[in-house]
Amino acid sequence: MWVAAARIQELPTPGAYVLREIAGESLILTRDETGAFRAFFNVCPHRGSRLCTESAGRLEGRIRCPYHGWTYDLTGRLVEAPHMDDVPDLRTGSVSLASAAVAAWEGHVFVCLQPSPPPLRDQIGELARRLQAWRMFELRRAYRATYDVRANWKLIVRNYVDGLRLPLLHPGLGKLADDRGLEAGPPGPSWLAASLSLRSGVETLNLSGRLRRAPLPDLNGEQRRHVYFHAVLPNLLLTLQPDCVMTHLLWPKAPDRTEVWCEWHFHPREFDRPAFDPADAIDFWDDVNREDWRACEQVQAGVASRAWTPGPCSPREELVQAFDRLVLERLGVA
Repeated sequence: MWVAAARIQELPTPGAYVLREIAGESLILTRDETGAFRAFFNVCPHRGSRLCTESAGRLEGRIRCPYHGWTYDLTGRLVEAPHMDDVPDLRTGSVSLASAAVAAWEGHVFVCLQPSPPPLRDQIGELARRLQAWRMFELRRAYRATYDVRANWKLIVRNYVDGLRLPLLHPGLGKLADDRGLEAGPPGPSWLAASLSLRSGVETLNLSGRLRRAPLPDLNGEQRRHVYFHAVLPNLLLTLQPDCVMTHLLWPKAPDRTEVWCEWHFHPREFDRPAFDPADAIDFWDDVNREDWRACEQVQAGVASRAWTPGPCSPREELVQAFDRLVLERLGVA
């Protein structure tokens, strides 16, 4: 599948790059001189050395191997190979870095390791229309929190779409939102959707429940009275609020460990306000995140027991069941 890997904001100009590890592969995400996104495997074809070691930085028009100096332009084409002039079979321009497919949607950059994958729009599908009012491509990141969660990534996705957890797990959230929990929407072929109604007098989900910023400009009245949750599989979780968008990127590190990047994104005009302070949203959701991570870690510990077998699902757990079915289909055992 296409995997969410970065925000366009992280790659603003040609040569800006970030490293990402996906399915055990190190990838260099950058832009070439035309502004097109590129994703290169972080390995030199000469002797296999890593090309980049810093997690982010800038490539000054070239990617130079630190081992023997083989140098590639920002399209991945070999342009210099020191000490290889007398090698008749080597012509600069005929050797290139191995690359992965890369595409962008609503400010999110995705990569796919599958050779010749179908277009990203096929995986996003109906979400492109459903989420366009938030204009995520315009939003800017204010903060990133990184969490080391001792649980499998699939348990984190299941928890995210589990609407029955809210009353017991999130008492602070329950004071601001409908205590009946998440209202599930019809699942898509590669995404899951739910919404949460705000209580009367509550304007958004933060420490006070009051808007400290203007609502995002294109939202209608109904959208301003709900918070929407979308799991864009396999690894991007979108929490869309009246005044901001929170994202989670899931990075599996082991069968029982996931690194989670949580980011808060706001309209660009907010950053120009002298009084801009996103702490009300960050602190509120940091508490909710930690409540979720503790629950996921307890489930991880429990499912490791030889005594555990899956219990029945409530009719209100349709998104949990939909996710399980999708995983089984991907594994070819459904």
